Amino acid sequence: MESPIVNDLAALAGATIAFDLDGTLVESAPDRIGAVNAVLIAHGYQPLAYERGRPYVSRGARWLLQLGLESAGEPEPAARTAALFGGFIAYYSDHIADETRPFPGVIDALKTLRTAGAALVVCTNKPTDLSRSLLTKLGMAGLFDGVAGIDAVSAAKPNPAHLIEAVQAVGGDLARTVMVGDADTDAGAARSAGTPLILVDFGYSDIPAAALAPDVLLHHFDDLPAACAGLLGSP
Repeated sequence: MESPIVNDLAALAGATIAFDLDGTLVESAPDRIGAVNAVLIAHGYQPLAYERGRPYVSRGARWLLQLGLESAGEPEPAARTAALFGGFIAYYSDHIADETRPFPGVIDALKTLRTAGAALVVCTNKPTDLSRSLLTKLGMAGLFDGVAGIDAVSAAKPNPAHLIEAVQAVGGDLARTVMVGDADTDAGAARSAGTPLILVDFGYSDIPAAALAPDVLLHHFDDLPAACAGLLGSP
């Protein structure tokens, strides 16, 4: 569905906009896959091709590392993932923002939403400390009222508890919330929580975003404030 055109952003006052992080706000695949490959190469495995790994970044770091091991022919990828995951986290923590950058238009869109009176919260399956570290290094931390990583909630996306608890953490009203994401985990959380759903069409998903039937399919962040206002209607 195309983004509704709404010039009046008054509906954003008092609303909450919840965002996935990787593949939605930031292009982090180069550093995520780079960390996987640093671990693989250090242990004698062939690296994971970028094109092979990018659609699956939203599945999480363990999933991505296991994919790399499977692609390299490791006969026991689950066990090796468990053994090597600590090394992945250590490397990734040190290189979390080497190449990661916000997608075009993100910063201006976030500022517009805040100016219009919306609360902004990150709702990510990434650990909270890594999420905050990344946002700080990118100069984005001050744009958000809260960060709810996988360790800060009772259940991770696609469980709606993640979205519900993220909204509660910033004092928001679920009835006046929009979820912005890129993958089926975001879609599942939003649908189960009963919130409108915006999906970007340039993120990390092995399922085309359009096939997940979002309320709005977003092509560029320039259109986000109007899309959110259109979904929220009158305050």
